[in-house]
Amino acid sequence: MPSSAQIASVTQIPGVFAAHATNGAAGTGCTVIICPSGATGGVDVRGGAPATRETDLLRPEETVDVLHSVVLSGGSAFGLAAACGVADELERRGIGLDVGVARVPIVSGACLFDLACGDPSVRPTADDGRAACARALDDPDAPLARGNVGAGTGCTVGKLAGPERAMKGGLGEDVERAGELVCGAVSAVNACGDVRDPDTGEAIAGMRDATGGLARTLDVLLGGSASMPLERANTTISCVVTNARLTKAQATKVAQMAADAYAHAISPTHTTNDGDTVFVMATGAVEAPVDVVGSLATLALGRAIADGARQAATAYGYPAARDL
Repeated sequence: MPSSAQIASVTQIPGVFAAHATNGAAGTGCTVIICPSGATGGVDVRGGAPATRETDLLRPEETVDVLHSVVLSGGSAFGLAAACGVADELERRGIGLDVGVARVPIVSGACLFDLACGDPSVRPTADDGRAACARALDDPDAPLARGNVGAGTGCTVGKLAGPERAMKGGLGEDVERAGELVCGAVSAVNACGDVRDPDTGEAIAGMRDATGGLARTLDVLLGGSASMPLERANTTISCVVTNARLTKAQATKVAQMAADAYAHAISPTHTTNDGDTVFVMATGAVEAPVDVVGSLATLALGRAIADGARQAATAYGYPAARDL
């Protein structure tokens, strides 16, 4: 078991498994994060056009207090089918909430819009969810790939002025530590706005100007010349995984704090054209103050968003940051 100082991926946090299903030809996929023994879950939804599953169940006043998996998926609302496949595979393996007559896996999820990237008729399916779930559990030591994989396969950013000026986004990850406390974040970056480094403010990817360099989406928006060709065609979806011991109310607070990372790394964010969502999974191994957990989670998520833009590769006609 790695010490907290050696953990470099969410897959190295004890009791946590993660993997992707990727359809590179169609430009879509899904990413699955699993805690078979059950985590304490929380969620924060701030975007104006979310596509989600089992978010109400995570509210502190609801009675179910365990979360077995979070599924991040492409495919817009169609992609919610991937979570059904994850639930099927977890049940097949005997993982879930014991309700006497069956074990019911508690699987939450969110989808992003990638139908304008690749083949819009192909979306993540239940089979994709099953495959990603099996891959995560059967190959637990594999690091989580980043870039054009899983839910990040069809991600794009900087789309306010249309696809001809947009850039490629992707799947990013970051892990931060404070003593024995670990907070890792996985983010599929598909923002309407631009992505910047949360530590330096440096622009990474987003809307391009007429010469192919980076413009500023916020300037275009405030200047009144913006025209969104495809409304609700965005959304950055993320999962924070921590070894902290949290109640559902505390996990919800951590999700709310971590959502500030979107404002640190994306401009503008939480627009009516985004469905921004942050999940939290807490495994309960380490006692830590909620404010410390939330601050560390915010740091990890901001850097994961920046990593998603940096790890993306040029594809489907969209240039990536690494190519500028």
